[in-house]
Amino acid sequence: MSRLAVRSLSWILFAGFLAACQPAAPQPTPTPPPAARQLLLARGDLFSASGECAGCHTGLKDESGADVSIDAHWRATMMANAARDPYYRASVRSEVVRLPELRPAIEKKCATCHLGMAYTTALAAEESTAMLDDGFLSPQHPLFPLAQDGVSCTLCHQVQPDGLGTPASFSGEYVIDKTTPQGQRAIFGRFPVTASTAAIMRGASGFVPQQSEHLSGPNLCASCHTLFTTTVQADGTLAADPFPEQTPYLEWSHSQYAGQTVCQDCHMPTAQGAVRIANTGSQPQAPFFQHNFTGANAFMIGLIQANAEALRATAENEHFDTLQQRTQQLLQEQTARLELSAQRSGSSLDVTVNVTSQVGHKFPSGFPSRRAWLHLTVRDANGAVLFESGQVQPNGSISGNDNDQDPARFEPHYDRITAPDQVQIYEAIMVDSQGSVTTTLLQAAAYQKDNRLLPLGFNPAQAPAEIAVQGQAAQDGNFTGGSDQVVYQITLADSNTPLTVDVELLYQPLSYRWIEKIRAQDAPESQDFSVYLQNAPAPTFSRVASAQLQLP
Repeated sequence: MSRLAVRSLSWILFAGFLAACQPAAPQPTPTPPPAARQLLLARGDLFSASGECAGCHTGLKDESGADVSIDAHWRATMMANAARDPYYRASVRSEVVRLPELRPAIEKKCATCHLGMAYTTALAAEESTAMLDDGFLSPQHPLFPLAQDGVSCTLCHQVQPDGLGTPASFSGEYVIDKTTPQGQRAIFGRFPVTASTAAIMRGASGFVPQQSEHLSGPNLCASCHTLFTTTVQADGTLAADPFPEQTPYLEWSHSQYAGQTVCQDCHMPTAQGAVRIANTGSQPQAPFFQHNFTGANAFMIGLIQANAEALRATAENEHFDTLQQRTQQLLQEQTARLELSAQRSGSSLDVTVNVTSQVGHKFPSGFPSRRAWLHLTVRDANGAVLFESGQVQPNGSISGNDNDQDPARFEPHYDRITAPDQVQIYEAIMVDSQGSVTTTLLQAAAYQKDNRLLPLGFNPAQAPAEIAVQGQAAQDGNFTGGSDQVVYQITLADSNTPLTVDVELLYQPLSYRWIEKIRAQDAPESQDFSVYLQNAPAPTFSRVASAQLQLP
């Protein structure tokens, strides 16, 4: 028993003795608190779950006194919930339903990054890598605890530096040592390791800490956040060229942020000053990247929080609430800026909206269900709406958006907007081998539209094909690296004065058509997602930026 455990037990016994010496008094029956959600405890041949690491890496403070405990920050994140994400599960099932003959390959590819510990363990043992039904996601499966723990500590911290940042490492082809026996396995960190620290960690976890800088760079992130898939063509054959499903690393590499800013700077911001990274007496270290993995998916974080018990989440409400605050702060302070100008002549009103991106890759980036759009309104002195483009409906659809009205169509990119049913939507629209719009990932052959906001320094003319601008944005001279300009040409009555013009940039991680695809399917994971969606707090979108202009 550890010294901490012995002290705790002694105090409990002493407190019980004191209580026994006091006269008894009637006490009200207390209401038991809700059971605490515990991190998972599991040890395998290659990996340990987060609960095995948390004991030594909790209770951490930076120099300002802020809590920077690794377990407290990580447990609510999309990394921690990578396997619990009900939309992810339903999407895997959706692909399998559409292409059942490719089920083993689909499940293997989708498990590689979302259920990496279970997947790698099964791969090393030459066992099945199935994840659905009786696979990893079944509570009866022996690897279920490791699968549930998502992108956990001993996954990322065991990735070898070999080939990171090269195409050989993309699409989940990270390297894990599968031969070194338990008790001798290296676990990487960015700080120097003393003999005493190594002895403590090896005794507590079974891993041997080893210093390596590769965990601090974008190449590590690139292995799972650069995903190419194989296109299944209309005749059932596989296309020769891979399809770039998500490429934030390559987008970053083609921007001015490359070599200056890394993924961790925005998504794992450093703590204030030095931090003792373990509560076992380690030396203060700096800079310490906080493990809050802040992204932009406020909607899914809220959905998981609202269904935490059903999804077996290990985060408490306070962890989810804190992550939501960080997410909204990232969206509203570090994502984009809007500027408005206007000119009126009689009944003609021209409004110019300038959008400036502050993101180190395209926005939105990653999974192609994501979109951002401009919502612009013009009101008179009484607040009556005279013109509106981009209004979001209660069901998450956008008024005037062709794709929300008809899955076979999509809204084009605009340089000028002249009618309320025209909307500037920044998105990636996939088409299959016959040119039809699709949301089936393995049928996607190309992007018919990709006008997602470009990072600063991104040169569309020199961009590689896998990250190129697609559609009408490629001919828009106002759509450049770091910005876009849209002009709204509006006709009003002469008497409409004064005027108020409002514009906001809205962001939706799961757009309407992608949600409806899942809701329309008759599969257990689809039905579960629909139930979780009903429990989730509205809305499905977040406000990124806004601006207002008053016209006399």
